[in-house]
Amino acid sequence: MPTLLLVRHGRTTANSAGVLAGWTPGVRLDEHGEQQAAALARRLAPLPVAAMVSSPLERCRQTAEALRTVDGPAGARPQVLVDDALGEVRYGDWTGRELKSLAKEPLWKTVQAHPSAAVFPGADGEGLAQMQHRAVRAVREHDARVASEHGEDAVWVAVTHGDVIKALLADALGMHLDLFQRLSADPCSVSVVRYAPLRPFVLRTNDSGGDLAAFAPPRRRRRAAPGARGASSSDAVVGGGAGT
Repeated sequence: MPTLLLVRHGRTTANSAGVLAGWTPGVRLDEHGEQQAAALARRLAPLPVAAMVSSPLERCRQTAEALRTVDGPAGARPQVLVDDALGEVRYGDWTGRELKSLAKEPLWKTVQAHPSAAVFPGADGEGLAQMQHRAVRAVREHDARVASEHGEDAVWVAVTHGDVIKALLADALGMHLDLFQRLSADPCSVSVVRYAPLRPFVLRTNDSGGDLAAFAPPRRRRRAAPGARGASSSDAVVGGGAGT
């Protein structure tokens, strides 16, 4: 099973201004966000990234391209594939508004307490449940493609948005979407998931500075140690195991 690194884009001008950017065009990383992306590129240096997929929005594509500036063990990083299904939630009429103003809207409480029922207003407004469905489907399809093209030990990166990552993690953890606000996905954080045949394994969440070298594909062994969980296993290690 491949290893998926879910990366949120770096901090943007909208983030620092407290504005819900949504699909607003032209929202890019601020200076701090650029520094975050450059630092993450260096953290990814030990990993042989087989594929990179990004939301179409500028802040994600800018982050993804920054991750390509540092070569991996196999040389240059792969080209970035853009997928609309990993795009931001379509917030409809909420797009471009200040968060402090949105917090006064009746829908805000639904988004906080019962997000599976939240549908954003306007002709292009999307429900959070709709977003989760399209994002999970896209990630699963990309993961299967990466496994087919690069093998079960491959590592790949998806650069997307905070609410999208939280929805993907909730699905992988078997959590109802109504609990996804308990999760966090900070700018340029990394969350790590492996989709095994029986269940996903969530290996890390909201990591903004840890060593990622442990997620490099393991060296092949002739015979696995008893009770070890290999990259192709769907079994959880009883007792918790020795870690990566």
